[in-house]
This record gives sequence, C-alpha cells and structure tokens, in this order.
Amino acid sequence: MSLEWFVAVATFAVVTCFTPGPNNTMLMASGLNFGFQRTLPHMLGVSIGFSVMVLAVAFGISGVFLAFPQLYDILKVISVLYLLWLAWRIASANPKAAADDAGSRPFTFLEAAAFQWVNPKAWIMALGASTTYVLAGYGVISVVAMAVIFLAAGLGSSTTWAVGGSALRQVISNTTAVRVINVVLAALLVASLWPIAREWIV
Repeated sequence: MSLEWFVAVATFAVVTCFTPGPNNTMLMASGLNFGFQRTLPHMLGVSIGFSVMVLAVAFGISGVFLAFPQLYDILKVISVLYLLWLAWRIASANPKAAADDAGSRPFTFLEAAAFQWVNPKAWIMALGASTTYVLAGYGVISVVAMAVIFLAAGLGSSTTWAVGGSALRQVISNTTAVRVINVVLAALLVASLWPIAREWIV
C-alpha cells in the first residue's frame, strides 16, 4: 500500500467524520445536556462501532444488500423513523433533569455502537470507503488499515463535537437558551434526512 493510498483514505475519513451528520449532532447535544465526561461512552460507541461497521461492510455485508436491494429500502425506513424519534428526544430534553441526573440520560456505548447500523450517513461512508479504497492485492490488510484510520478520525471528530457541546454547557446557564439550542440541533438532525427524502420524492 502506498503513501498516496493512506493520504486518500485519511482525507476521506477526516472529511466525512468531521462534517455534520446524525452522530455529530447527537454528540454535541449530549455534550450540551450531560457534559463531556458522561458523553464519553457515547463517543467511544460511535468511533468503535463505526470502525466495526467498516470491517463488516468491507468483508461482505455490502454483498447482501446487492443481492437483496429491498433490504436497503427497509433499512432506510427504519432509519428515518428512528432518527425522527431521536430528534424529538433531543428537542424535548429537559436541561434541569439532565443536570440533576434524573429523567434523561446520554447514550450508552452499546446504544451508540448499534446506532451506526441505522445511521444513513454511516452506511454511505462505509459503502463508499469499501468500494473505493479496498485494494485487490491487499484485501484484508487494506480493510483493517482503513478501519484503524476511521477509528482515529472518529475519535477526533467525536471528541471535537462533544467538547463543543460541553463548552456551550459551561457558558450557557439559562435553561431556555439550552432548550432553544436543543431544538436547533434536533432540526439539524431532521435536515440530515434530506438525501433519503429526496430519493423518495424523485
């Protein structure tokens, strides 16, 4: 594998991991509502869970969707419904309850890892990476290297977005302002569904 390959994969991973999407929106909301420390399991679940997803997709799960394309349509419906529920959960989060450790809680590691499988952006990233960067002569090695690169980029991205939310938590003491930000983040999460909605409209 060449240096050019590593640079290309790293660039793809950094750009796709750091740009806004369901994971980053939810991590920022979690940092805002629960603080950085309580968001750590969520961050690790996203980063490690997506790396495992990359491995699984590159090693053959993508073939299942090619053989049974209707499964992908079913997954998209489930993804939309679940993300809409999460958007409602963010918009209706109670800042005071979060501060008092009551009523609501951040994602656990397993919940965040499992979420990758119903995250449309995660599927696009995993499928795109596995079809573009897996090298014929270095199959297993290139897949593992790609997963490690995504893990590093994911940890950096998750930390950045969670810290951003936590920083807002430190400077905003007004619960009304926090509620407004939660609604904005929920709206951004819903907006991230536009690529799927556009497919259905067209």
